[in-house]
Amino acid sequence: MISRSVPARSQLSSNLDFLMLCLVIVSGLVVDRSAGQQRSEPSATAGPLRIHPQNPRYFADSTGKAVYLIGSHTWNNLVDMGRSHPPEAFDFEAYLDFLQKHHHNFIRLWTWGSTRWDTRANGRWGKPDFIHWAGPLPWARTGPGLARDGLPRFDLTRFDEAYFHRLRSRVEAAQKRGIYVSVMLFEGWALYHAYRRPEANVGWGWESHPFHPANNIQGINADSNGDGNGVEFYSLTDPKITALQESYIRKVVDTVHDLDNVLFEVINEGGEPNWNAWVVRTVQEYERTLGKQHPVGLTGHGGQDLPGMMRTSCQWVSPGRRDGYGDDPPAWNGDRPSLLDTDHVYGIGGSVGWVWKAFTRGHNPLFMDPYDGSVLGSNEPRWEAIRQALGTTRRLAERLDMARMQPLDRLSSTGYCLADPERAFVVFVPDGNEVVLDLKDSAGSWRVEWWEPTQGQLSVEPPVGGGQQRRWTLPREAPLVLLLLRELP
Repeated sequence: MISRSVPARSQLSSNLDFLMLCLVIVSGLVVDRSAGQQRSEPSATAGPLRIHPQNPRYFADSTGKAVYLIGSHTWNNLVDMGRSHPPEAFDFEAYLDFLQKHHHNFIRLWTWGSTRWDTRANGRWGKPDFIHWAGPLPWARTGPGLARDGLPRFDLTRFDEAYFHRLRSRVEAAQKRGIYVSVMLFEGWALYHAYRRPEANVGWGWESHPFHPANNIQGINADSNGDGNGVEFYSLTDPKITALQESYIRKVVDTVHDLDNVLFEVINEGGEPNWNAWVVRTVQEYERTLGKQHPVGLTGHGGQDLPGMMRTSCQWVSPGRRDGYGDDPPAWNGDRPSLLDTDHVYGIGGSVGWVWKAFTRGHNPLFMDPYDGSVLGSNEPRWEAIRQALGTTRRLAERLDMARMQPLDRLSSTGYCLADPERAFVVFVPDGNEVVLDLKDSAGSWRVEWWEPTQGQLSVEPPVGGGQQRRWTLPREAPLVLLLLRELP
């Protein structure tokens, strides 16, 4: 068995979590998070978020201000993953430091559906012959008897409180840093996609899934058609499974519903459409009984296309390449925010140019980040530029009233223009040495700034008058960003 050294701070955090849980059990004290009796410290986020009533491309916080969400997320930021068992602890505080350093304000907090992850299913990004242990998972491993991974079988009627304690503590920690968190309820990639990859052991995701009949003491079997995939888990096929899922969903909501920085994500890349809609409704209907309502979202590249997602009552979507949102994503004019994620466009990939194209076309761009390389072994230098570009778009957005900004590609010769014609223009120039902007309907005097896409403001030019078409020669080689702000009298 191979294990790595664990950072001291991460090990300390893990030990403190375990000690707190032991004290609760020994003393017989029941901490009722579901009643919202334990409140977090004052929040650095203002929420819960809701769709902005004037500009549904963005959320609004509790003050009414439009919130532009950006960030990078990584697979093991909630469930630990590694070669040893228990797997190596993830240093969440160091991760939050990393996010703040890059001026990010959003993450997806990943769950995982199986006790293993055969990374050979990730093709060229996966580690050769590398199989992760993953844990903790939401259900308690009590036995009697052993599951196929050699550990005690799951009791699907009991929860692993360590999982939910960790969930809450990490959402609280992010809230104190001003970071919004999408709590992922289910993970679909391992069952919907990974089994097709010949490099990995066939069926590895299902073989180590808690709802495999060999892995739970109830004998529950989600693979109702016997094809060895188990994707029926993400359907309404079996009422017993649906009831267990509803109990789990309520447990997750109970754990974090009183926190302001929460969003929910139904499933990563999966889910039968009727089941997806049922999960959305289940969260929304349950939260109506609790006082606060948090946005619930659906992600693409899985069991449902964008039109299907838009027909549900979800409050945000994440389109994918299959929906036409690839290297050059079209402008977003939907009735709820688009959290456009490289995870559903490239898997692992993206570029600085993609970030700015997504921003100027009204999306909230996200990055599936290999981070420290511990999961898939990929930590290429080019990822850093994407992280920086995300933070730079947010710094620029903080100069704007995002509630008034909309993609107006026709006004720019480059085709990438986010604008409020009365107050501001953001133009991305991916190539070439000049840019033309139509200011015929925008009177007044305009401040002119050039921004480098990863580092921020590059230079300031003398103001120009509106009311006409304007042409600029770039002050240096593209790509660059042109920012115009109207000067008030």
